Amino acid sequence: MLKIAVLGSRDTVMGFKALGLEVFPVENADEARAEFKKLTHSREEYAIIYIEENLALELQHEIDRLKDLPTPAVILIPGKSGSLGLGQMALNAAVERAVGSAI
Repeated sequence: MLKIAVLGSRDTVMGFKALGLEVFPVENADEARAEFKKLTHSREEYAIIYIEENLALELQHEIDRLKDLPTPAVILIPGKSGSLGLGQMALNAAVERAVGSAI
């Protein structure tokens, strides 16, 4: 059975634990990078990885390698300080790739 992971600061991810998702709280970008590599090492275990936007900025190269693969889907979520708009930009880019133009 495929799982869903949430990677981010403790304040951001702990609410997802109540929903039954696997949470991976990290303190900084280096910890996030190491944890992200573990999560993506076996692509068959996690279908979706939610990652906090501010950490996604630091992990952009690692995330870009996975964007054309069916799993895991990497979805950006806002952190406790609010949205940086990166999730919306990523969604717009995915739609543009799929449709062929911005809508």
